Amino acid sequence: MADTKREIERKYESDDSGLPDLTGVAGVASVVDKGVAHLDATYYDTADQRLTASSITLRRRTGGSDAGWHLKFPVAPGVRDEIRAPMSDTLPDELAALVRSRVREVEPEPVVRLRSDRDVRHLLDAEGRLLAEVSVDAVHAERLSGGVGNAQWTEIEVELADGGDPAFLDKVEKRLRKAGVRPSASSSKLARALEETEPREKIPAALEPVTAGDHVLAYVRAQRDAIVGLDPAVRQDVEDSVHSMRVATRRLRSTFKSYDKVLDRTVTDPIGVELKWLAGELGVDRDREVLHARLTAALEEVPGALVSGPVAERLDAWAGDRPGGASARLIGVLDSHRYLTLLDTLDALIADPPLLKAAGKKPHKVIAAAVTKDFGKVAGLVGQALEVEPGTERDVAIHEARKKTKRTRYAAEAARPALGKPAKGMVKSMKALQNLLGEHQDSVMARQTLRELSAVAHAAGESAFTYGLLYGREERRAAAVEAELPGFWDGVKGEASSFL
Repeated sequence: MADTKREIERKYESDDSGLPDLTGVAGVASVVDKGVAHLDATYYDTADQRLTASSITLRRRTGGSDAGWHLKFPVAPGVRDEIRAPMSDTLPDELAALVRSRVREVEPEPVVRLRSDRDVRHLLDAEGRLLAEVSVDAVHAERLSGGVGNAQWTEIEVELADGGDPAFLDKVEKRLRKAGVRPSASSSKLARALEETEPREKIPAALEPVTAGDHVLAYVRAQRDAIVGLDPAVRQDVEDSVHSMRVATRRLRSTFKSYDKVLDRTVTDPIGVELKWLAGELGVDRDREVLHARLTAALEEVPGALVSGPVAERLDAWAGDRPGGASARLIGVLDSHRYLTLLDTLDALIADPPLLKAAGKKPHKVIAAAVTKDFGKVAGLVGQALEVEPGTERDVAIHEARKKTKRTRYAAEAARPALGKPAKGMVKSMKALQNLLGEHQDSVMARQTLRELSAVAHAAGESAFTYGLLYGREERRAAAVEAELPGFWDGVKGEASSFL
């Protein structure tokens, strides 16, 4: 069974002179010698180094106190989440799943072997509590595939104790710098090993977007990266990860539609179909969770004397019990050939984009026209909603307006680097309108669910009184949105005038 550890550490160059005296570091009462550990690690990646490109490391290591498989994801500079699994001859399935969005259907292979003699010191405070572990690592690197040769170096590594204050590392670094020790030029041992056993041409820095096509593709690339990057988090059931991945799929679909003068829709429409499928799969559990939370919160506001029957139990049963971790159904989606093919298709689209003539033009006119066109559709649907009587027709119009509002928001997000402040204002206005219209749609869905639960309760011989009470409150919430919408819309139009 794998477990996760947040790792906060810094690495430094060493000239083999050993570790400077750290007893003078503020807060350090003693430095304890923990001896030398002999570590032997094999690092795995694809032949084209997809994991390394994402600053992800996957290794199998013997020696030390944490022998086994280690998978590390970057969180921030100097901060990584390390997922550990017990020692085995082959890559554990749970770790293989977490890198699948990167490697797809390619099996990671051994690329580098690192053998290190690790001389360990513990920095303790006056109460004997561990502040940090400092080690001097004498490293021997051997290239196993994709390159040739060996490399050797010595480095100093300082890892913060669990729950420690990251500011303590600044104090240690100050002392190290004073002794002539400098931060490592490489982000990790693996990165240095790859650099020194395979001198590669430097990849030129990404150019600033110039054309309309450049700007649209930059946004498309960011959403592709978001989907791939969120995959492990979804598998681990990290809070909000499913919602964030679903939003990235929607942003992509919207971009393909909004910027149809830039990207050929005969190519992007089939991809949009697959993105819609993925969003739907991600939403199966998510939508029900959100609605369950809304109805549960509403029920908690009802005085106990007005709660008739096992309403909370029925809400929980309707939502379904979810054990820890992502559902097996969703894991199956992320492991499916269809999903992995979608990721490959997005890669191919970005590598060889189906650009139309407008893609080569300057961005201001092309991109502004796309956002303006989308805003016009929003205006038409909001106007329609304001003209019809309250009821199903208005509910549908408001829901359609909300969907077009999201599309306009995403189009404006893509436009921000090119258009600046006006696009930023449009994003803000569309987000506010989306939230208002979303409250209305949530009420529509809540009332539909309450009707269904009421019918089930009635058939079971239970009172339906509380469901009706909640239904009435949801009606009032929707009516409040409808009453607010005319004035709110006038404000949105005023704010959008600087863009249009």
